[in-house]
Amino acid sequence: MRAVDVMTTDVITVDPDTTVQALAALLAERGISGTPVVEAGGRLVGIVSEGDLLHRAEIGTARRHRERRRSWWLDHYASDLAREYIKSHGRTVKDIMTRDVVSVTEDIDLGEVAALLEAKRIKRVPVVRDGKVIGIISRANLVRALGTTKGTPQREDEGDDRTIRSRLLTELGREQWAKVWSEDVIVRDGVVHFWISSDEPDENMRALRVAAENIPGVRGIEVHLVPVPMTPAF
Repeated sequence: MRAVDVMTTDVITVDPDTTVQALAALLAERGISGTPVVEAGGRLVGIVSEGDLLHRAEIGTARRHRERRRSWWLDHYASDLAREYIKSHGRTVKDIMTRDVVSVTEDIDLGEVAALLEAKRIKRVPVVRDGKVIGIISRANLVRALGTTKGTPQREDEGDDRTIRSRLLTELGREQWAKVWSEDVIVRDGVVHFWISSDEPDENMRALRVAAENIPGVRGIEVHLVPVPMTPAF
């Protein structure tokens, strides 16, 4: 399998001039931990995550350091402090984002993606085409892909699975009732795997099955229910 087979295509992005507060609200509302940063033309210029928001002056979590006498061997240390200050006091995404972004192309093998995430100690990587973001692939995407294998080796005709997934996502994209993200659909050996919230109406689940059954080449359908997070009572 390749990145294009499992990547999230409905990518939430922000522009460099987005305020830090707007970014924080977006991550919280969408339940995501990071997002690519793109310019007006769609070109990838950075990536930002929850980790970039941990130490902020507004909430009293900025790192504090003892005052040290300046000397030549502390120049590097001083540069680190300057970067930390920008992270904790910068007002826009361009101030706090990571600019040296690790990215992949859509045809990269998932094995390479896994190795990259591990080597760089990152949780997600943007998928780009001609410098523009067309998707994002995370550890969660890889875990779901593994869940579809059932311990069997990969087939050579993965292109058929890719065609099925593309046609199904196109069909669902036309329907207002089909509130399903691209990462919630993976096709393996002709079997369509849906990850659906456990509180999804039965009619919607049946409609998803019908949509999949009408795609040529589909051999089976499996539904994986995702538990709804518990809301604490106050």
